[in-house]
Order: sequence, then C-alpha cells, then structure tokens
Amino acid sequence: MSFGVPFFPQEASSEAGHVDALFYTLLAFAVVLGLSLTGLVVGYAVKYRVGSPADRTGRRSRTMALEIAWTTASLIIAFIFFGWGAVLFVRREHPPADALEITGLGKQWMWEFRHPGGQREINELHVPVGKAVVVSLAAQDVIHSFYVPAFRIKQDAVPGRTTHIWFIATEPGRYHLFCAQYCGTQHSEMGGWVTVMAPEQYTSWLNGQGEGDTLAASGEKLFRALGCSGCHGAGSKVRAPVLEGIFGRPVALANQQTVIADERYLRDSILNPNKEIAAGYEPVMPSFDGLIDEGELQMLLAYLKSLSPRPSAGTKT
Repeated sequence: MSFGVPFFPQEASSEAGHVDALFYTLLAFAVVLGLSLTGLVVGYAVKYRVGSPADRTGRRSRTMALEIAWTTASLIIAFIFFGWGAVLFVRREHPPADALEITGLGKQWMWEFRHPGGQREINELHVPVGKAVVVSLAAQDVIHSFYVPAFRIKQDAVPGRTTHIWFIATEPGRYHLFCAQYCGTQHSEMGGWVTVMAPEQYTSWLNGQGEGDTLAASGEKLFRALGCSGCHGAGSKVRAPVLEGIFGRPVALANQQTVIADERYLRDSILNPNKEIAAGYEPVMPSFDGLIDEGELQMLLAYLKSLSPRPSAGTKT
C-alpha cells in the first residue's frame, strides 16, 4: 500500500549518496548491536528467572583476552566511523575553485539570494545541474539554518559572520528549502524552493531576469556613499590602509601580531575598527555598527574582495 510519501529522501546532490552510506551503515550497526544486547538481556532474564532450574553454582570469572578484544574492537569501530565522517566534513569545507558563488541572506522570515550577475530571488534559488555552487550565508537578525534535505546539506547563518555551504546538484527538479533553526513566531513559514535546471535553461533563466548591479558594484557605490573612499582612496589626505589586494593577505597589527585579512577581519574592521589596528596607522576610523545592515555589509565585503585576486571559493571564516 502506497501513501505517496517516500520512506527514504530523494538523493539529488553529489554528496547525498556518501552521507546516506555513512548514516545507514551507522544505523545498521546500531540496530545489530542493540538487538544482540537485547537478546542477551532477555535470554538471561528468562534463563535465570525466579524459580527456574538453571545452575547458579558456578563462580564468576573474567577473561582478560576477551575484554581486551571487545574493547579494542569497539575502539577500532568508533575510529572507523569518526574517520569516515571526518572525510565527509573536510570535503564539505573545500569546494572547487571554479564554483558559482551565490550570496544568501536569512532574516525573519525569508531567504534572499543574489546571483553574480545581480539577479535577486526571494525564497527561490535557481542553480544549474552538475555545477558546484557555493552559497555564502549571513543572517540579518537571529540564527537561521539553510537546509535542503534532498542535498543532505545544512548550514547555520549566524549574525555577525559569514558562513558557506556548497553542493553539486545532480538531478533537475524542485527541492524544498527549509530554515532548520527556530527563529521566531513564523519560523515554520520560512521556507522556499531550490530549482535545479539544465545549464542552458539556467543561462536562459538568468538572461530573462535581467541584470542589476552585482554585489561588488553595489558595495562600491555604498563604499563611496558612506565616505570610505575619502580616507582609503588613492588621493586621500587621510593616511589609511590601502585596500587594493588586501583580502587574503597578512596584515601586521599595532600589537605586533599578524592576522590574515579574511572575511572575519574585514567585517570586524568595519564594525569594530579598534579591535585590530593596523601597524603604523592611528585608530581614527569610526564604527559602522548600527549604521549599516547585514545586507549592506555583504555588499561592502564583496567589493573589498573584488579588489584582490580571487582566492579559493568558500573561504571559511
């Protein structure tokens, strides 16, 4: 009898099969171990129940070889599952360098996406089949979680930082997108769809949406509107760090430490500029915390990153 609901979720990404293999292997092991232990418990309970004629005169003994064997076996099995999961986790953190990068912003209670060409979507995400896609996530207000069950991917969008998740969709179709983190009264309504299309259909869809300003282009306009170019521009009379080529580069600090100018550093430099002061510069930059929202911060980060040669996609911060 069929109820029209599949027991196993659809596999629609390159990683889904690997995740399922680990999950169902672990589940099978747990079932076998659980049934074996249950059988022993029930068997001995029946055998040595009150009033049974079972022989209880034998004295208890311990076999050191047996204890070492099952302890060692348990340790090996645990490390096998740990290593298997670690391989999947590390692979999830390193997307291909040529991945398509899409910006995602979670806020109460919707998802906003922006494509490299400036095309925008609300609660809809169109991607090409067979192409690696990196979604750079941020949160406007509280923690949200980007979750596509068919892809077996889930990543929190956290206020105050940028996170990344990547996937390669393998089957054209429409797949549910959920927020998997309780985020307020309308959390259950915060969902959408990921539409996977053939590459030529995706290109046609993009062309049909028209082109707007890219995230970096919008960031450049905002950079100038906020007056940042007055200090960081080439002709500025105020001595401020040069931003061209800064992303991904080591930066010497006034406290004699060195940090990498990743997304975390750039974000902190905008919102809390006195936290890490560049060596040789006075702490005169004002804080923009409360003056710009998370979407505008994404624009500024995209612009600053565009001033440098592109690093590997999906840099974690």
